[in-house]
Amino acid sequence: MDVVNVMVQEKPVVIFSKSSCCMSYSIESLMRGFGANPTIYQLDQIPNGQQIERELVKMGFRQSVPAVFIGQQLIGNERQVMSLHIQNQLVPLLIQAGAIWI
Repeated sequence: MDVVNVMVQEKPVVIFSKSSCCMSYSIESLMRGFGANPTIYQLDQIPNGQQIERELVKMGFRQSVPAVFIGQQLIGNERQVMSLHIQNQLVPLLIQAGAIWI
């Protein structure tokens, strides 16, 4: 958990992804559409990607990717992000995290 915490520290939006994951790309596009500039970590392209995946599981994340953090909090996968969006709760979270300004 220490590696993941360091990686999300002081970053408003972080997406742990894999280069082949279309859902990760969709969530990244959604965030960029709101004006956020997420930090993207492609777990299949970084040396400690498998270690990070294991740490995400220890944090309670049950799916491989995308794993989305907003304001240093694990939000979840694309379903949780889209649920927040449909409930009009995603933009307020992004504002609170300092990812976008209105």
